[in-house]
Amino acid sequence: MAGLKQIKLKRQSVIKTRQVTRAMEAVSAVKMRKSQERALGGRAYATGALRILNHVTKAVGLSSHALFQERTEGAIGLIIVTSDKGLAGSLNSAVIKKVDAFLKASEHHETEKVFICIGRRGYDYIQNRDLKVIHFEENKKDDFTEVDMERITQAVLKEYEDNALRSWEVAYTNFQSTFEQEAVTRQLLPLHTDSLEKVIAGITPKTGKYSEEEVSKKSFAFTVEPSADEILDAIIPNLVNIFVYHTLLETKASEHSARMVAMKNATDKATELSHELMLKFNKARQAVITSEVSEITSGIEAMK
Repeated sequence: MAGLKQIKLKRQSVIKTRQVTRAMEAVSAVKMRKSQERALGGRAYATGALRILNHVTKAVGLSSHALFQERTEGAIGLIIVTSDKGLAGSLNSAVIKKVDAFLKASEHHETEKVFICIGRRGYDYIQNRDLKVIHFEENKKDDFTEVDMERITQAVLKEYEDNALRSWEVAYTNFQSTFEQEAVTRQLLPLHTDSLEKVIAGITPKTGKYSEEEVSKKSFAFTVEPSADEILDAIIPNLVNIFVYHTLLETKASEHSARMVAMKNATDKATELSHELMLKFNKARQAVITSEVSEITSGIEAMK
């Protein structure tokens, strides 16, 4: 009977775990959809800013602007965007692999490397290797805004301009679909319009409800005031901020999606295990009943 009780208690524990994982799956699904909506909601603004930039550059060449000039000397910077929470499969480890690839690729550069970490997992990884972190922020809340990213953008621009960094890159997870997220590394500074276009294009997932979202491609005529140079000085830092903001949105959508899939797999496994334990319990109980019937029959025979 002791074995029956243990099986029963184990099955009850599995059922309770399944209830938790199912609830977490539902919560992650809602958060994933909200993150996608937020990313797509800002896509039109990002596209508009890039369109204005392309229009203004017809009057003023971008090569003269400091944030577009290629550099051959100076430190190399990397922004690492990870999550603070677990239960999301290999989401963070995929980004860490990109960081490893960045470190190996820059080994031949006899220069300093600096890091900005958004999320505890990436920060712990860099700290364990005694590398320089100039800015760190936790990545726990989902209701961050573009204004919240200005602290990070200011740190990026200040380090790039004051200390003459060679380049800034960002490693994050790009959301492609519910079941597919890809860790990527993109160059942030010096800016390239094609990099910005890739980030904006990557906001729309490959499949799913939002895969058919389109942004208006109407052409507009612009009057540049007060001057093209002043417009660039205002637009370009905003584009950097948009870049950082959307990498965080993509990471959030990927995190909730990966967690939803992980919790669904856990729920399915718990259901399967519960069924197996029920069969095991029934077999064990049948064996006990058979044994007791045999003992009763043997006792009756002995009494005769």
